[in-house]
Amino acid sequence: MTREEYINLDAVALAALIAGGEVSAAEALEAALARLAEVNPKLNAVTQDLSERARALVADGAPAGPLGGVPFLLKDLGPALAGTPTTSSCWLYKDDIATADSPLAAFYQRAGLVIFGKTNTPELGLEPITEPAMFGPTRNPWDLARTSGGSSGGAAAATAAGVVAAAHASDGGGSIRIPASACGLFGLKPSRGRVSYAPKDEGWGGFSTGHAVTRTVRDSAVLLDIACQPQPGDPYWLDPPARPFAEEVGRDPGALRIGFTTAAMASDRLDPECAQAVLDAARLCESLGHRVEEISMPASLRGAIAAAGVVVSCSVAADLDAVAERRGRPIGEDEIEPITFSSYQRGRGIDASSYLRALRLTRAFGRDMAALFEGCDVLVTSTLGSPAIPIGALHGEPLDLHGYSRRLFAFMPNTQAFNLSGQPAMSVPLAWSSGGLPIGVQFAARQAGEGVLLRLAAQLEQARPWIGRRPPL
Repeated sequence: MTREEYINLDAVALAALIAGGEVSAAEALEAALARLAEVNPKLNAVTQDLSERARALVADGAPAGPLGGVPFLLKDLGPALAGTPTTSSCWLYKDDIATADSPLAAFYQRAGLVIFGKTNTPELGLEPITEPAMFGPTRNPWDLARTSGGSSGGAAAATAAGVVAAAHASDGGGSIRIPASACGLFGLKPSRGRVSYAPKDEGWGGFSTGHAVTRTVRDSAVLLDIACQPQPGDPYWLDPPARPFAEEVGRDPGALRIGFTTAAMASDRLDPECAQAVLDAARLCESLGHRVEEISMPASLRGAIAAAGVVVSCSVAADLDAVAERRGRPIGEDEIEPITFSSYQRGRGIDASSYLRALRLTRAFGRDMAALFEGCDVLVTSTLGSPAIPIGALHGEPLDLHGYSRRLFAFMPNTQAFNLSGQPAMSVPLAWSSGGLPIGVQFAARQAGEGVLLRLAAQLEQARPWIGRRPPL
C-alpha cells in the first residue's frame, strides 16, 4: 500500500479493503506508522507510541468488527486504555496507568480499530490550543507556525496530515469543533447523554462528551454508532437513535428551517472572513432548498458562559484536590501550568451555593435554546472567531494572564454555548481564508438531533466537497 493510497482512503473504505483481502491490517498499520514517522517530528501530534502493541494485535490478521484493522489514535485525555497512562498532558498523572479499558476504549477495540498511539492535548484539556508544557505544542499541518486548535489538537493534526482517517476526540467547550475548524476536518459534538462518560459520572458538569474528528461525514456516523452505548448508572440518557447514524448519511434531509447569525456570542465580533463563511454557508443551504433566515441568540447566553467558568474551575479543583488527597500533600504552583493553577485556585474559592447557582444558569440557558429551536431545525454560526492563531498567541509573550480571557473568547466565541445547552453541533470545512487556512462553519440542532446534522452534512459534503483538499505538509 503506497502512502498516497493510504492517505486517500477514509476509515470506511479502508475497512472494506481489509475485509475483502485486498489490504492486510498489518499493511494498513505500517502505512500509518510510516506516515507518522514522516510528519510527527514536524507536528508533534502523537505523544505516546503504542506501535508494538498494535503490531501484536494485527500479527494474525485483522480484528473483527465494522472497522476491523483500521489504524486509530486515542486522545491522551478521558478514556482509559489498559496498561497505558492517561496523562492529560499533566505531570501529576504521568504514572496513572490504567488497569482496565474504559467502556469507550473497549467499544473502539471491539469494532476492530487498531489503536497505535495517543494524541497531544493541552494540560487537563483546558484550552482551545494544544501547547502543553509536558509535551510541547502541536502544530497545524496547514501552517506549522499556527495552532492545530484544542483540546483535541493532536487528534486533528494527525488526521489532517493523513496519519489516520479518523481519531478519537472529546469536547467540553468546543474541543472537537475547534481543532476540526483549524485543521479543515469534519467534527461533530454529540448531544449530552449520547456517548457515555463511564466510568466517571460526567465531565465538567455534563458539558463534555467524547467522539471523533474525521475527514468524511460517513466515518463520523459509523464511529458514533460504535460509541453511543449507554452504561448503567449514566446520569444523562438518550433513547437510541431511530436508525443507525450510518444510515442517515445520504438520506434526504428535506427542507429544513435554518437560522443563522454572524454574531460572536462571547466576544465583540468575528474575523470578516469567518463572518463571510457563515453568509456563504447560508446561501449554500438556501440553494439546496432549505428555508434560511437570520436570528438572534437568547439574552441568557452571556450569563451562562460566565457561569460555565465557575463549573469548570470547580471541576478542576475537585480533580486536583483528589490527587493531593491521594498523595498526602497539596498541589504546588510549580507542578501545573499557570492557566491550570489559576483555574484551580479560583475553583477552590467557590462555595457550593455559587456552584449550584452557576449550574442552574447553564440549565436555564439550555431551556432558552430549546425554545429557540421550536422555530428552526438548524442554527448556523462560525465555529471560530478567526482562522487558526499563531503558536503562543493565546498566552502572550511573556505570559499575559490579564488579557487571556479576552484573547480566549476572541478565538472561540461560539462553541461553548452548545456544551452548555447539551445540543449536538458540528464544524464543517466549507471555507478557506485568503491565506489558505481552513475555516469551519458550525451547525447545531436540537437535543438528540445528530441525525438531522448528519443528513445535512452529507448533503453539504456532496455540494461542496472538501476531501480532496490536503495541507502542504
